[in-house]
Amino acid sequence: MPAQRGEIESVFGVGAPQVRRTRLPYADIVIAILGAFALAWAADQVTGRRGLFATSLVSGVATVAGWFLAVRVFAVSTMDGWIWVGWSLAASVIALAAFFLFRNKR
Repeated sequence: MPAQRGEIESVFGVGAPQVRRTRLPYADIVIAILGAFALAWAADQVTGRRGLFATSLVSGVATVAGWFLAVRVFAVSTMDGWIWVGWSLAASVIALAAFFLFRNKR
């Protein structure tokens, strides 16, 4: 039996069932990046447009940290699931709140 489209053929000539391809394999990564930027933009708008670069930097670093905690430290999710996106965006919200709480106000 030949391998179906998107499957890897094994030594025995059967398609490997653990390999699956979707139409948008990186949609979760794109949504996490866009969500982090949207949170940074919203935080910048709420606080009076003090600097989109700073809020984007804080949000982006926190998003990566949230991914690291969900996938590598606590192992509550894998890159195939969507749980890590929620962890990433939650970390972004927490970091943005801490950023505006502890930043230097001149």
